[in-house]
Amino acid sequence: MNDSQPRLSFEFFPPKTPEGKEKLIKVRNELNQFAPDFFSVTYGAGGSTRDNTKGIVTQFKADGISIAPHLSFGGDDEGTIKTLIQEYKDAGVDRIVALRGDMPSGVGGSYQLVYANELVAFIRKHFGEHFHLEVAAYPEIHPQAKSYSDDIRYLKGKFDAGANSAITQYFFNPDSYFYFVDQCQKAGITQPIYPGIMPIINYKNLTRFSDACGAEIPRWLRKALENYGDDEASLKAFGVELVTELCEVMLENEAPGLHFYTMNQTEPTAQIVKNLGLIPNE
Repeated sequence: MNDSQPRLSFEFFPPKTPEGKEKLIKVRNELNQFAPDFFSVTYGAGGSTRDNTKGIVTQFKADGISIAPHLSFGGDDEGTIKTLIQEYKDAGVDRIVALRGDMPSGVGGSYQLVYANELVAFIRKHFGEHFHLEVAAYPEIHPQAKSYSDDIRYLKGKFDAGANSAITQYFFNPDSYFYFVDQCQKAGITQPIYPGIMPIINYKNLTRFSDACGAEIPRWLRKALENYGDDEASLKAFGVELVTELCEVMLENEAPGLHFYTMNQTEPTAQIVKNLGLIPNE
């Protein structure tokens, strides 16, 4: 992608079945036509999910694709995480999305690193500046944050520890993003904050995700989506139009790029990107 275009990235989650993994490669190849700056893949701490993430990362790198694994402590000890990061470095990975890890229930005893600022500091301590480190930001504020200013202070702590940029949780109210960025700048944050974009694919799944993570679906939008009932084709068409407009507002007001939560599907993300004209020069 040339320098005049906004940064573009696509997020996946690790499939659990061989069929899912096969489909993911197909989706990756279809979205790769837009020459994204990177793909990212989410992380599950411990065992098979972590290994699924690692497998996708190493396969993407072997195929010459820029891939950023998500990473958190989440109950894994420092030695395990350090070994994993070294494996990523050896595979040619140069970007990591560093996240807070929730401790699994029943994990007690000795203190372990949990917070994202600690993970960022840990990576910088052991691997220097090798990795571009992305962290999470919450324009509508993390559900567990004590206050708006506390959440911004926590984000600043991640940058002070060595993070390079942030990706936001998705939102449907552009004012929440612009106000958040303004407050971050007033707090002394100068690093770029990339808006996370969630295409609208299924109303029930969207409300479930949003209720779980604290992302607000405005009442008018809930009612509009409810109105489509079982007419998925019309709901998706409406969603493409709405999310395209949201992205246009972002880019027209100097958001540095877009990060799409693809849900491991080519559409509607591809259509939205085409609508925005974010197609690399031949």
